[in-house]
Amino acid sequence: MIETPYLLFLGDAPDALAAKVAQGIKDWRPANCVGQFRMEGCKADMKLTDMTLAEAKAAGAKTLVIGVANRGGVISPAWKKVLIEALEEGFDIASGLHNLLRNEADLAAVAKECGRTLHDVRIPSVQYPIANGKKRTGKRCLAVGTDCSVGKMYTALCMDKEMKERGLKSSFRATGQTGILITGDGVPLDAVIADFMAGSVEYLTPDNDEDHWDMIEGQGSLFHASYSGVTMALVHGGQPDALILCHEPTREHMRGLPEYKLPALDALRDVALTLAKVVNPDVKVVGISVNTQHMAEDEAKAYLAKVEEDMGLPATDPYRFGAARLVDAMLAA
Repeated sequence: MIETPYLLFLGDAPDALAAKVAQGIKDWRPANCVGQFRMEGCKADMKLTDMTLAEAKAAGAKTLVIGVANRGGVISPAWKKVLIEALEEGFDIASGLHNLLRNEADLAAVAKECGRTLHDVRIPSVQYPIANGKKRTGKRCLAVGTDCSVGKMYTALCMDKEMKERGLKSSFRATGQTGILITGDGVPLDAVIADFMAGSVEYLTPDNDEDHWDMIEGQGSLFHASYSGVTMALVHGGQPDALILCHEPTREHMRGLPEYKLPALDALRDVALTLAKVVNPDVKVVGISVNTQHMAEDEAKAYLAKVEEDMGLPATDPYRFGAARLVDAMLAA
């Protein structure tokens, strides 16, 4: 178990999106966050108290969580001094990066010497099966995006919260490091061997009550040249009954791919629906989730109204305006 509360390590994150792990934990588990630690040049800010390691320890923080999700998931050499000092100060360290803490000889040696624990949450803990594509009982909803980091996890969490507030049966199914750090459970999908990715999603979303919904955290994008494979595993392994299209309208290009523009929502609808029907012919696109965090409220509402008119589907920002309309459309499908 990862001990709480946390000190969120933002390192030298070049922008807010690079610290999306910290942002997700702060937004969904604020009681677990004592403060933040930022290095010189950090451009991210969770609006938490900036603390030294000693100050955070005195405030009760037990685990330093690496809140940065950089391209390739690597532990930056620039972070090492702080991470070693954190271990010496008495912190455990938790990370969801591909570059494992335990494989860093200096960190492992100091952790052993100080009696501290290194938590690598991006390691599969189960020997997952190969997917069989068999129909499962229960219902499943999957968020698919025009790009990476557009709000797929937030959409699933918001819909799960709305379902629970209505007294309906729902489970958020985490498929990435941030979701796992928020909920304490899930599948680190992009660290699963390719042949077993779809099977791991089947494992994560097993047979359930007929009126139970799994809200599956989306990953990557079918249109992203780097990360489409993980999305494909979710589409086929998740065998969704409902799809939510997710979009961030202020992007000039796809995350990490400046030569690629984001696809149109109707293109995402058509491709996702075609691929999802391979495993569930009855699947439907039921709504659109738009991340409007960089838009003024009036601008956001006008944009949502236009998307709704153009696409013929309910459109909202579930984190900003609530997920009720998406849940209503899902239940009515």
